Amino acid sequence: MTLRTIDLHLIHFFKRYSEPMARVAICVVYVWFGALKVFGFSPASKLVSDLLAQTIPFMSPGVFIFYFGLFEVLIGIFFVIRGLERLVIPFLLLHLITTILPLFLLPSIAWTAFLIPTMEGQYIIKNILIIACAMGIASHLHVIKKIEV
Repeated sequence: MTLRTIDLHLIHFFKRYSEPMARVAICVVYVWFGALKVFGFSPASKLVSDLLAQTIPFMSPGVFIFYFGLFEVLIGIFFVIRGLERLVIPFLLLHLITTILPLFLLPSIAWTAFLIPTMEGQYIIKNILIIACAMGIASHLHVIKKIEV
């Protein structure tokens, strides 16, 4: 087997499985992290509570975290169900916009110095990977045909 043949087999393998793997990866991360919030075990709860105090101070952190966790679980589940991508991608974007806010609204929690994130900051910045996976999934969707009325 030549290097070129191995290369072609790998490329074919990656083309075939990258989209399903991206779906599973998003599902695992969202269901797992969301479930931790729902059951009260999330290490991100303090960060969410601090952000909530800055943005929606009248809302109970415990209630918000519970429903935010459910929201994450649903995003994860919907990503593995074919046909629901168009429905879930806007919710994913809404989620990612809200989760990036601590980088700007809570700089003492997100940064130790300019361009040096804390562990929490790194946790937020890694969402760039989720955006890339979602874009890859979206690129595999079929174009909606125009319906004439």
